[in-house]
Amino acid sequence: MKKLEDLGLRIPEILLPKNIDLSTWSVIACDQYTQDKDYWKNVEDKAGNKPSTLNLILPEVYLGSPDKADRIKKIRQSMKEYLDTGVFADAKKCFIYLERKTAFGRTRKGLVAQIDLETYEWKPFSKANIRATEATIVERIPPRMEIRKGAPLELPHIMLLVNDKDDLLVGANKPTDGRAPIYDGDLMANGGHITGWALESKADIEGVEKALNLIAEKNASPDGSTFLFAVGDGNHSLATAKAVWDEYKKEHPEDKDSPVRYALIEIVNIYDTGLTFEPIHRVIFNIDNEALIKNLGKPTRPLHTYTIINAIREKNVLRFHVDYESTMKMKNDVERKQVWGIDKDEALHHPQRISIITRYIIDHFAEKTKQGAEAYGMSKLLNVEEVIKKGRKAEEQKAKVKTRGFNSILAVDAVPTAIQYYNEFKKQLAEPGAPDLKVATIFTYAANEAEDDEWGLGEDENPEGAGNMDATSRDALDAAIKDYNQM
Repeated sequence: MKKLEDLGLRIPEILLPKNIDLSTWSVIACDQYTQDKDYWKNVEDKAGNKPSTLNLILPEVYLGSPDKADRIKKIRQSMKEYLDTGVFADAKKCFIYLERKTAFGRTRKGLVAQIDLETYEWKPFSKANIRATEATIVERIPPRMEIRKGAPLELPHIMLLVNDKDDLLVGANKPTDGRAPIYDGDLMANGGHITGWALESKADIEGVEKALNLIAEKNASPDGSTFLFAVGDGNHSLATAKAVWDEYKKEHPEDKDSPVRYALIEIVNIYDTGLTFEPIHRVIFNIDNEALIKNLGKPTRPLHTYTIINAIREKNVLRFHVDYESTMKMKNDVERKQVWGIDKDEALHHPQRISIITRYIIDHFAEKTKQGAEAYGMSKLLNVEEVIKKGRKAEEQKAKVKTRGFNSILAVDAVPTAIQYYNEFKKQLAEPGAPDLKVATIFTYAANEAEDDEWGLGEDENPEGAGNMDATSRDALDAAIKDYNQM
């Protein structure tokens, strides 16, 4: 069995503050709210004069500020002050198993560890144990190097993802012996709650080492390389750490085990139900729109041999129609300038916006779902109850029927949002003159147990689950299910 060091992992030395409220000590990662100085001003107000990691990082909203050099100098001074004045307890050599519960009720599990930067590479087609998952913009590295070089403390926000379907590395190493956590508290600015337990005994370390070896074996390639971890977040911070180490070892070739060679990270299982993936939308400027659309419609090679269009033509799925409706429109003669961002969550979930969208859907439902269109043929499943009970063991019985129009699905980002829309639909459909439409919403109270299909893929239903929902949400869902059963 390989040692931890052979696989690029080390037990870090962790500094934790003594008797300090986490809600003022811990702040969000420095690469968040990069267009919102008001957010960071609010963080300053909440931290006040108390010791806080806010004084140990440079939020990237200030990377282009004229006073950047002064801010970096102040960070160095704060680090030295905190080290000299006893803000920290004695360093603890351990892994940390942590649970982070977000404000949305999801709980994500993680393992805080240290990696050897010699086992990481951000360049494309790398065979390193740790690899980037996005293109690294080299121009972003030098400004970050200014902050990291010579700093006595490291406060990274780097998340590594591990392909661990059996949850051997993180979940299986959760302490079960009743030991007390080494930190436990709420995070500021609606950041949720975090709890961490030290993994420091011989049995703890052996558990991590054994799990890592099993995962390495499963992820080994025929050429002998192992794709052990993918950088899920903080890629440019890790690339910066790598650049600082590469520069340092050229200047100090004799110092092969300098602290500069290592970086603190958090490992998260890619199958963790508390981990969510969101799309990154890019805006393209100064291009020929028609040429872009034309080229996007002509891929150089087939993306897939069987598309949704094929499925519709062969009547394996029902036809569907997608309309894109903008909720904000700008006049053509408006001068564009960079301004502070808005609180998108608050705006998107504002009751007035939800009411307007609901009204639009109700008023345009018949038109958008082609209720008056020509009838078309489809296959109707006759033995629904049997299929639900027996699953793949049941033989589906289908009949050809004629129908017209479509049903409609409204997908939202979370359970509370679904409840908001559901209640608004019920309210507006109860008004005099409202169309006779049926609306339903349904969830499960816990994450579904995935059952692999013939391709070895589990069902991707309800990744959020509802096991951590509060009583209000549960009551609302009970009421929705009761409404559905009475239809």
